[in-house]
Amino acid sequence: MKEPVAQVRGVLAERVVVSTPLDPFLPLRALASYSGLSVRKLRDCLDDAGHPLPCYRVGGKIVVRRSEFDGWIAAYRQRGGAPTWIPLLPTHSKACNCP
Repeated sequence: MKEPVAQVRGVLAERVVVSTPLDPFLPLRALASYSGLSVRKLRDCLDDAGHPLPCYRVGGKIVVRRSEFDGWIAAYRQRGGAPTWIPLLPTHSKACNCP
């Protein structure tokens, strides 16, 4: 049996997608606050040739949908294993009285 067809403002539709406040469009400054990345880093990611940050440009304003950012950043997730960076540990000379 076919699902019922909904009517929205006089238009027949099989499926209606509603945007919610849980998936807002964020300007870069708000996205920086949400992500912990700087606005400068986010701007660099917009033009990354290998994996650009998805965005919408309206006039001079750049906004990013939060769900699209979450999907984009998930590609950078690392699981277990050694980190790709080596932490710098202080070196102690014999003249140092540090523990």
